[in-house]
Amino acid sequence: MKIELAWLPESQGWDDALEGVRDNNNSDIEKWNALVSLANFNINFIQTGKLDRSAQRIFSDGLPGTLEVKSIRLALLGSSTLRHLVPGIRVAGLRRGMWIEVYEAEYGQYRQELIDPDSELHTFHPDCVCIALDAYHLAEASDLDIKLTLAMLRECWRMAKQAFGCTVIQQTALPVFPDLMGNNEHRLPDSPKTFVCQFNIALEAAADQEEVHLLAVDQHAAVHGIQEWHDAALWHRAKHEIHPRASHLYGDQLVRILAAQRGRSYKCLVLDLDNTIWGGVIGDDGLQNIVLGHGSAAGEAYVAFQRYVQRLSKRGIILAVCTKNDEDSALSPFEKHPEMVLRRNDIACFVANWQDKALNLRHIAKALNIGIDSLVFVDDNPFERNLVRRELPQVAVPELPQDPALYAACISEAGYFEGLSFTDEDRDRSFQYQAKAHRESFLQTTTDMAGYLEGLKMELSWTPFDQVGLRRIVQLINKTNQFNLTTRRYTEAQVAALMEDRKVLTYQMRLKDRFGDNGIIAILIAKLNAEGELVVDTWLMSCRVLGRQVEESSLNLLVEGAKSLGVPRIIGEFVPTGRNKMVEALYRNLGFCHLNTATDGRSTWSLDVKLYLAKETKIRVLEFAGAGS
Repeated sequence: MKIELAWLPESQGWDDALEGVRDNNNSDIEKWNALVSLANFNINFIQTGKLDRSAQRIFSDGLPGTLEVKSIRLALLGSSTLRHLVPGIRVAGLRRGMWIEVYEAEYGQYRQELIDPDSELHTFHPDCVCIALDAYHLAEASDLDIKLTLAMLRECWRMAKQAFGCTVIQQTALPVFPDLMGNNEHRLPDSPKTFVCQFNIALEAAADQEEVHLLAVDQHAAVHGIQEWHDAALWHRAKHEIHPRASHLYGDQLVRILAAQRGRSYKCLVLDLDNTIWGGVIGDDGLQNIVLGHGSAAGEAYVAFQRYVQRLSKRGIILAVCTKNDEDSALSPFEKHPEMVLRRNDIACFVANWQDKALNLRHIAKALNIGIDSLVFVDDNPFERNLVRRELPQVAVPELPQDPALYAACISEAGYFEGLSFTDEDRDRSFQYQAKAHRESFLQTTTDMAGYLEGLKMELSWTPFDQVGLRRIVQLINKTNQFNLTTRRYTEAQVAALMEDRKVLTYQMRLKDRFGDNGIIAILIAKLNAEGELVVDTWLMSCRVLGRQVEESSLNLLVEGAKSLGVPRIIGEFVPTGRNKMVEALYRNLGFCHLNTATDGRSTWSLDVKLYLAKETKIRVLEFAGAGS
């Protein structure tokens, strides 16, 4: 199987467009946008190298301050040649609107660089370390002893976290060794191939224990064929474990993890209907004649795709529908067709009309209270796909294959919904959005907002950070972008350290109402500074609960915490990111006094604790024992 980014559209004249970016005198923002656009085509590893060289030349002095793009420092530590992987990593960053600075450790010097505080690695001080050890090295270094290999890796992970407080990614072992015994190779304990297989299984458990993320190259090699990822002759000539022709996909897989860790995975799958989740046109063919279910290969393929979509929903992906149809016709298969897997209550937002789909996608994002850049739009019609790409470049639009049997694989390969953890809140997300629809329906029956809020019978329960809620806390910190005052990101280890710090106040808040449990929806971290003031380091909230007085209740809690510490002032900071403008005036609206605004838009605010009067809300606030209670 040829390795390509098949979910991305082909581009006519791509090379000419790249030349145009190099030669024009456009602004930095225009050049950046052009590079990001070029990265989002189905390009091969040669084109990836060209694009990377152009980007490095255009921004040879680093990104200018006019671009609201944060640089990410990634260190590659390996035992084989890795230099050819760097362009794919950097271009994959462009694909997701990120600028990645890559440091490549000297060949085989990964442990030495981690140990030596004066090494170039320590000077670089990475945000993320990726340990990419080849299978040959792993097998030989420990003489096929899995326990020794994992002990060595654990030591490396811990050194990296202790030195840099960084995210750690561990590459799995590629199945590069030939059989010694054949189909029952697992019965030969001294087989290198058996070692790789058993090592990868054991690695999963160790990575979970150490809060390390895996780059599962073995799984991708299983999909494309090991020959596409590895060439033994090239290994012996140049110590390339990953073949150059797979380097652009390697980079894409690695950067997906970085993007997910920074909240840049997509949240919502928006589906067209006709010839997308069933065959035929419901308005023309009628309920009895659409292609769906047993009796035909295509009908079974559409059922399989619906099952895949439903499983995405169960792991926390929001589902929506955007179709050009009469609503009654569009709804009929969901309500009446016996072979439908998806049902109306699986869909958080259902839009069926004759307006253009770009307009309807804006409506869906607004109705769900998520960013337009959280949407993945799936449509079999090339015209509609290209229209949305042109009008809404922030929306991900996969290039679907002709055969519906391949739809699920296409979306999976694209990695839009890359996740690093799974929580109870993820499992309950579809129910939470159904409850949101009930709340909106209830709002229509009330005559005033105060009456609506009181009728919700809300309870906000809170506790300091704890081990039970740790995974959900870290998930919220790293994926919340809109209602987020500073958008600081933390690893699990860093959050765990905050829990032990007596100079830090932490709050995790859960909101319940008459329609259900919203789960943990708000996070606050406040730190004592040298002047004895309480500084709000992190304040974020799920947009699902906007306008329900959670902000006021959170501030009441924070002031009580400040009083318990004898703190005279609370200092708040707003750091603009381009995605959090909705909270730009939050401190002003809550009664803070403005202190200053820097040239980059950062503003600082102050609240006198003694003069503060608790804000009245329609929320009952109580402390609870823990996130799992």
